[in-house]
Amino acid sequence: MMEDTSDLMIHPTSIIDEGVKLDPGVRIWHFCHIREGARIGSGSSLGQNVVVGPAVEIGSGCRIQNNVSIFSGVTLESNVFIGPSCVFTNVRNPRAGINRQSEFESTLIRQGATIGANATILCGIEIGAFAMIGAGSVVTRTVSPHALMVGNPAKQIGWVGQSGETLDSDLVCPRTGEKYIIENGILRREEVDE
Repeated sequence: MMEDTSDLMIHPTSIIDEGVKLDPGVRIWHFCHIREGARIGSGSSLGQNVVVGPAVEIGSGCRIQNNVSIFSGVTLESNVFIGPSCVFTNVRNPRAGINRQSEFESTLIRQGATIGANATILCGIEIGAFAMIGAGSVVTRTVSPHALMVGNPAKQIGWVGQSGETLDSDLVCPRTGEKYIIENGILRREEVDE
């Protein structure tokens, strides 16, 4: 299953299936199940009762809080935060009596994004880099990088910087002083010439 497990922390109540790839420094807490073919990047941490589906890719430095299931078709890039009891879907129109595994849709969570507690993420969308999804929000469509989204269905109410702070009307981060600009409806950090 794994070659060197000396720097991993896996709670004895968790189940790691054959064919799972765990990079250095991964921490897996109580009652987790990591399914076959999943890959978890270095330094990522999975809280209690997390299920990772077959062939799911989780980047390095991710924080997945308690009671989250990451189903096949969902990919997390690096440094993604998933709040407690967040819900991902992978089929648009599920029925108990119909096998729709061939219809799983892909969902991509880009680098540095945050998804708040109890948020629901519908399948077939992308959440942009450093976006922030408010607790309890229901995300039904693709989210721009740095967008601050809240509600059901989630709507954009502002922008956040890479530090997670809401940007002011001048698009300046109150924590870091970094300046941002909007080009073609997409927020990006302004390059500083040195």
